[in-house]
Amino acid sequence: MATRIEKDPLGEVSVPAEALYGVQTLRAVQNFPISGLRPLEPFVIAQVWIKKAAAMTHRDTGRLDARLADAIVAAADEVLDGGHREQFVVDPYQAGAGTSHNMNVNEVLANRANELLGMARGTYSPVHPNDHVNLAQSTNDTIPTNIRLAVLRQLPAMLAAIDALHGALALKGVAFDDIVKAGRTHLQDAMPIRLGQEFTAYAGTIARCRKRVVEAADYLNDLGIGGSAVGTGVTVEPEYPALMNAHLRSMTGIATLRIGSDRIQLMQSMGDAAAFSASLRGLALDLSKIASDLRLMVSGPRTGLDEIVLPTVQPGSSIMPGKVNPSIPEMVNQVCFQVIGCDTTVAIAAEHGQLELNVMMPVIAHNVLFSMQILTNAIAVFASRCVVGIVANVAMCEYWVERSAALATALMPRIGYAAAAEISKRSVREGTLIRELVARDGLLPPAELDAVLDLRRMTDIGVPSGKRGSDAGG
Repeated sequence: MATRIEKDPLGEVSVPAEALYGVQTLRAVQNFPISGLRPLEPFVIAQVWIKKAAAMTHRDTGRLDARLADAIVAAADEVLDGGHREQFVVDPYQAGAGTSHNMNVNEVLANRANELLGMARGTYSPVHPNDHVNLAQSTNDTIPTNIRLAVLRQLPAMLAAIDALHGALALKGVAFDDIVKAGRTHLQDAMPIRLGQEFTAYAGTIARCRKRVVEAADYLNDLGIGGSAVGTGVTVEPEYPALMNAHLRSMTGIATLRIGSDRIQLMQSMGDAAAFSASLRGLALDLSKIASDLRLMVSGPRTGLDEIVLPTVQPGSSIMPGKVNPSIPEMVNQVCFQVIGCDTTVAIAAEHGQLELNVMMPVIAHNVLFSMQILTNAIAVFASRCVVGIVANVAMCEYWVERSAALATALMPRIGYAAAAEISKRSVREGTLIRELVARDGLLPPAELDAVLDLRRMTDIGVPSGKRGSDAGG
């Protein structure tokens, strides 16, 4: 393989001749052969946005020659249009703060800018990675800004997926509203509930999760760009933060970006990223619970609950013919477990900052962005390939609710707790329906029994007596 010689403060290194990256990137590749992973695309795009905005800002202020600034902008635009992605090669598990990733981007843009100006790769003249692409910047303010931009860039797609799932669950809530089924607490018989009520509650849970995600994301709009090395803004012209914010708003389409009021605080703390990660964890916890509920309700078809039917998406066994598994909910569970683990990593890394900087930013960035990616995709698949196609098994819902030992609860206002408990135990012991026991023992007149054991009315607030409102005792 043809190579070129590049030099940095540590000495000379042979770099692949065709590489747009340079010596510092190659050192990182050699030092950190850890996961075999490349940086996630949003982490690359956000860093390139920052470099492009900085070149435009320095062109505006006259600090950078327009010819050099335009070349950097043109190189950045090529990357933003999908080019040169194979040149971003630093493992997510790298030196602290993200210096290697920052230099990878600096070198790629410098080399490509020089090519556009007619110079060879590796010359770093007239555009230098540090002196020009990284002008008035530090890893320490660009990587925190990157994390914020990268999250906000992915947020609309995530919210769209959440909204689709919310809508699908809400529609099932309406469609299933007249289907009464057995409620279960502690996985034991409980009072009846409507299948529609369960799905409406799932939709409400997803709506609350969405709200928490949006609230946490709002803090990420505060940008600390311009803080430079320690947040104080050394080497940064006073107009730089405002110009950077304006350019970033324009090129990203994120109109909510704000100039951070305390750049030192925004550099010291990864609390905003950790809080956003925690909102993803909360979403994952609730989402996984919903997926697990569907797996329970679809269990069977002969030896389980069999209350709903999920869309058939693939065969369920390599040995048992005809077996169909709840494959989509199973995938959702696994994604949610991964997100919970990612959040634990983010929490530990966010706590582990010292003094003016948190050097664990690369692993924070990777885990937050990866969580967003897999959650967005999993939620979209969950909605489109599972929830929208759920069908209720009305016959099994009716079968189980009539056999629930908890129906004795409705008798309690008429015959007392002790007598109702005895009826419940006898029902289980004898395998006889509550309704049949009460009728056989003559505990209530037939008309009153039908009113008290009106299953549909048990799913609304009130005392089970066949009466409503004030007549029902509140």
